[in-house]
Amino acid sequence: MYKRILLKISGEALAGPKGVGIDPDTVSRVVAQLVELQRKGMEIAVVVGGGNFWRGRQGINMDRVTADHMGMLATIMNALALQNAIEKEGVQSRVQTALSIPAVAEPYILRKALKHFECGRIVIFACGTGNPYFSTDSGAALRAAEIKADVLLMAKNVDGLYDSDPKTNPKAKKFDKISYMDVINKDLHLMDITSITMCMENSIPIIAFGLDTENGLVRAAMGEKVGTIIA
Repeated sequence: MYKRILLKISGEALAGPKGVGIDPDTVSRVVAQLVELQRKGMEIAVVVGGGNFWRGRQGINMDRVTADHMGMLATIMNALALQNAIEKEGVQSRVQTALSIPAVAEPYILRKALKHFECGRIVIFACGTGNPYFSTDSGAALRAAEIKADVLLMAKNVDGLYDSDPKTNPKAKKFDKISYMDVINKDLHLMDITSITMCMENSIPIIAFGLDTENGLVRAAMGEKVGTIIA
């Protein structure tokens, strides 16, 4: 069992089968597992993406910086939805944002985040790193390093990391364990290279698991063999 975890969940995953917006059943399933882990005494951080509302320039000839800031705002909607669902289960949570929006969330301050862990709160980090040209995966790796997380859990739409897309290649091979450098050299698209490198340099293991795997989040956080471990 890990003591402190960081869960990275994409906006697309929160959208469920619809692929857009927020799917209540998916949110409920994720939150139930987060609450279970919190009640076991685990310290939990979550980084959310925003692809269910906005992804890149979406085919529009838009300035990259503007598009990236729009994506950061999308992550706040997902973070607030998660916070609301968590607190309905009787567990306190806080949203911290890399962009300053004090009317709805705290600014990201490391010491405050650590204090929230001490108080048993689940902390949700939004807006990635707060900088354009960096993905929310980079934000997850950065926050995991800053809070000294024991593991970075990557919730995926498939049950682990494969050598090719299992949805299009029935012969795709699943990895049970793989090194950081092999993920980079094989161009496996788990995370961007910046994120993988940051985890490697800070010795943060990554577990890629399927969000649809039954109780997959709890099993991964409790150290069971599930998904793919990158270390």
